[in-house]
This record gives sequence, structure tokens and C-alpha cells, in this order.
Amino acid sequence: MLEKLAVCAALLLLVEGGEGQPEPTPQKEKIKLVTVESNIIYYTNQQREQHGLPPLEVDSELVHSARRHATWMTVNRSLRHTSDPVAENIAMGQRDSDEVVRDWMRSPGHRANILNRRYRRIGAAAYCTPEGTIFWCQQFLY
Repeated sequence: MLEKLAVCAALLLLVEGGEGQPEPTPQKEKIKLVTVESNIIYYTNQQREQHGLPPLEVDSELVHSARRHATWMTVNRSLRHTSDPVAENIAMGQRDSDEVVRDWMRSPGHRANILNRRYRRIGAAAYCTPEGTIFWCQQFLY
């Protein structure tokens, strides 16, 4: 199962690789983001900028947490929020990071997380099932 997730993650890199968005600056330990993670954060910060808000900084612990939860949702094929003490946006089925952020911005609760003035840190991840369904996760903290 993990091998199939790795293949699917590689496909996400190919699909999202052409967007060429810059990688946000990590806050704590330097963590290497895959392209789809960078793109989720890029589009999220683009929305914040359009609303006069500062960009969110990448937090390595939130990236690990978002990866862990996106993996869990993908393996279990279950769209459920984590029990961790974080603000979280999740989604399933969107084709790319631009589409998922647009969908989150159309939802009042998800939009509120993205545009929350108090949040300063972000982590994001996306994995897909062998059948091609992508599970998305972004998490926020102060």
C-alpha cells in the first residue's frame, strides 16, 4: 500500500511540477516540501495577500502532522478531521492545489481558517489513492 502511495505522490509531483511556485521559507528546521505542498501554501498565501494579510510561515511540525493525516485519510479512504489541536482544512477529489484552495475559499469555514489573522504557521500535504483520488490537508497554528 505504501508503495502505491509513493507512486501516487510521484504523480502529484509531475502534475503540479509545472507550476514553478517558489518554496515558502521554513520557520524552524529546514524541511523539504514536495511541489504539491509548496503549491498549496503558495495559493493559500496568495489569498491572504489579496486580503491584506501576512503570509503564513511553513512549520516543519505542521508539515509532518499534515502528511501523517493526509496519509491516514488516503489509506482509509476517509475524509475526517484530525483529533490534533490544530485548525485544519481537508478536502478530497480536487485535481490540483489551485483547485483545492479555490474550493476552500468558497466554503465559509475553510475560508475563515485561511484568512484568520491570528494564524502565523502552516503545514500542508496531499496524497492520492491508487485509483487517483487525492486527499488534501492543511493545518494552521498561531
